Amino acid sequence: MPKLKTKSGAKKRFKLTATGKIKAGVAGKRHRLISHNGKYIRQNRGTKVMGESDSKIIRTYIPYGLS
Repeated sequence: MPKLKTKSGAKKRFKLTATGKIKAGVAGKRHRLISHNGKYIRQNRGTKVMGESDSKIIRTYIPYGLS
């Protein structure tokens, strides 16, 4: 069998945690923040762990994990 290619976009956007979950940056933090309230901005700081249904799709993009 040939080797599977990793999607370049996924390499840049996702990280794996030690337990194997997928971590990603939160959307909606780049511009137009004046229209969002403070709670929204605070809660979207940093990264979030992806949900199980999203993780299943992302795992197909990184077949051999991330190094």
